[in-house]
Amino acid sequence: MKLASLKNGRDGRLVVVSRDLARAVSAEGVAPTLQHALDDWQNLAPSLARLAAALESGEAQSAFPFDESACASPLPRAYQWVDGSAYVTHVELVRKARGAELPASFWTDPLMYQGASDRFVGPRDPIEWGGEEWGLDLEAEVAVVVDDVPMGVTREAALGHIKLVMIANDVSARGLIPNELAKGFGFLHGKPATAFSPVAVTPDELGDAWRDGKLHRPLLSALNGRAFGRPDAGTDMTFDFGALVAHAARTRHLGAGTIVGSGTVANEAAREESSGIGHSCLAERRMLETIWRGRPETPWLKPGDHVRIEMRDGDGRSIFGAIDQEVVRYPDELR
Repeated sequence: MKLASLKNGRDGRLVVVSRDLARAVSAEGVAPTLQHALDDWQNLAPSLARLAAALESGEAQSAFPFDESACASPLPRAYQWVDGSAYVTHVELVRKARGAELPASFWTDPLMYQGASDRFVGPRDPIEWGGEEWGLDLEAEVAVVVDDVPMGVTREAALGHIKLVMIANDVSARGLIPNELAKGFGFLHGKPATAFSPVAVTPDELGDAWRDGKLHRPLLSALNGRAFGRPDAGTDMTFDFGALVAHAARTRHLGAGTIVGSGTVANEAAREESSGIGHSCLAERRMLETIWRGRPETPWLKPGDHVRIEMRDGDGRSIFGAIDQEVVRYPDELR
């Protein structure tokens, strides 16, 4: 089952989307918003699944062409957004870029921060740029949405609470992060608004690509129309989503609609330039350029740049739709 939120007020209007992303049908008769559906998922998911089956068979009344550009993020806002850093090879490189060593505990205890969830941007909304000092960066990630999760849940039980899967662009202001982290109190300015894919899908929709709490498909990113990265999201993921959800719930209950991110997808093999795997963020690329050639060559994002993030199935079909964003200057008069 594939679900999306068309732009409509603060929380969007829930629609069920066909597998090929060509058509949609309103879910208003079942749940007006995705958050409403998640709040009562056990009772409402079967009705949404019946709508999805009718859409696939051509029997859905009032079906209409699906337009990704009309979408908000599946959850335009959420009660909670926590982002892990499950690909430790990425963490190691980014820390090296700011002169920080990687503690051994990072291989056994997940990193996680709590991000801003009051307002996500849509998958085709612009990335707002506030100046060169921001060092603006894309971060291509996978994310999951859970139902109500009890405090202290085990990794195995946590997997059963994962109801939806998405991809994300968790934008970072790399130039602001070092001084912020030096205060010893976490991210704030270094994490602008996140965008999620047009469509969220149930794990069963992913077939054998979803196994062991990981999504085993390449995550494709492009910058200004040129391929930038294609690391496999299931490879070198030190902490699977069961472990990440359990980590988030160690001392708190997670409310339905909580989003848990994977962190930037990265593959160890991408450290070899000849691998062709590429990267899911600029910081990783710049650090490797420094290792390869003595200095970073890839610039940070600037106004006019375009970022595209997508994942395709084994037949080349888009799974979640595409995040496709232009970087724009935030107007001085609005500051």
